[in-house]
Amino acid sequence: MKNKLKLLAVLLTAAFIGTEANAQCETWVDSPTKDQAENAHVVYRDAYKAKDYTLAFENWQTAYKLAPAADGKRSTHYVDGIELYKNLLTTEKDPAKVTEYKATVIRLYDEMLACYESKSISLKCSTDECYQTKIGQTQGRKAYDMYYSLNSTYSTNLEVLQGAMAKGGKESEYVVFAPAANIVVYQFEKGLLPKEEAVVIYKQLEEIADYNIANNERLASYYEQAWLSAQGTFSKIEADIFDCDYFKEKYAAELEASPDDPELAKTVYNVLKARGCDDSDPLVMEMKKKYESWASSVNADRQAEFEQNNPGVMAKKLYDSGDFEGAINKYKSAIQDEPDVSKQAGYHFSIASILYRKLKRYGDARSEARTAGKKRPGWGRPYMLIGDMYGSGARNCGDSWNTRLAIIAAIDKYSYAKSIDPEVASDASARISKYRASLPEQSEGFMRSVKAGDSATVGCWIAEKVKIRFK
Repeated sequence: MKNKLKLLAVLLTAAFIGTEANAQCETWVDSPTKDQAENAHVVYRDAYKAKDYTLAFENWQTAYKLAPAADGKRSTHYVDGIELYKNLLTTEKDPAKVTEYKATVIRLYDEMLACYESKSISLKCSTDECYQTKIGQTQGRKAYDMYYSLNSTYSTNLEVLQGAMAKGGKESEYVVFAPAANIVVYQFEKGLLPKEEAVVIYKQLEEIADYNIANNERLASYYEQAWLSAQGTFSKIEADIFDCDYFKEKYAAELEASPDDPELAKTVYNVLKARGCDDSDPLVMEMKKKYESWASSVNADRQAEFEQNNPGVMAKKLYDSGDFEGAINKYKSAIQDEPDVSKQAGYHFSIASILYRKLKRYGDARSEARTAGKKRPGWGRPYMLIGDMYGSGARNCGDSWNTRLAIIAAIDKYSYAKSIDPEVASDASARISKYRASLPEQSEGFMRSVKAGDSATVGCWIAEKVKIRFK
């Protein structure tokens, strides 16, 4: 008994749907209002083509009311009605009317789809497959309008898109690509769409694109552009939804076209590693080997060029390795090739520092420091270095008196450095304070018949005249 009731309910439902479809798919064929419907059709179509949408809309309403499916061989009244209501939406400000117009667009799509489902509108190809394709393509256009004109919710919009691709299959139109890609990426990023479903939709779009690019001569370029754009959109989440094999396939064509491109090899290697490909994967190993071989050669060339163009840097490298004579020679080469006098001064200072601190060649060091100071006026560091030489070498300048004279020479250099260069003033003052306690005693001057302000020459290699001053 229950089975009989279920069967009856199914039959009644089918009858109701069929009746409703027939009602909304009425034609003017054999209609008593045929002339009126046809006249309204002709007037609105002419006005529509002339972009007189006000006149078109008035007569479309009559044509649609009398014969929604026109002569039963076209969906023109539904398609044009949708466009007319979309046009109204572009200028309508009343929220209630906007809602009404959007609902009307959806209703017209649904009525048109019902007519195709019931085959009330005939197609040139009358097979079930043809009708399913047409239904899928119409649903695709509905989804497109839901996304761009009706601002439908993404979840509802995505359902329509999935239904469109399921019905249309490889014959689905390229208009579904942008809405599908944008909605999938957004929903996935918001945690509203599982990874597996996002991948399925991507694969559907890929299949549609591949088929039409290869077989749809008239629209192949449109599918290609739509697919490229969709791939660009999916790239935002591809790292989160695809596995190693996807990325190997993604780069296959590029690698085939440019097998010896080292930059491509580097890119592919890094992507494959980031996407979880194993080190033992043949492609991973191949890309790594290609890039490393190229990088080794390029780095050697770049290093040689760098060393040629940056002798100062290379001199520092030699210095750090302990090759002090090599560093000095490299700095001298740098001076010869450097037109900037200020930079020359820097190289002379570096030479002076090495000669003093590492090779203990004080006279040569002082000469280089003096040259540095002359080439860059107002720079105190060369004179600070000379002061350090005098201070540290004071004990090797003979008796106690000459040692203290060397200290006066050191203080003189610090004072001069401080007077010309504010940047070294603090260090200079600190050193002066440190050495002030080592100035000569007045008793020593008395014993030598020397008073403050007298001139004296420092012994040893320093050999500079200084004015005597005491503690």
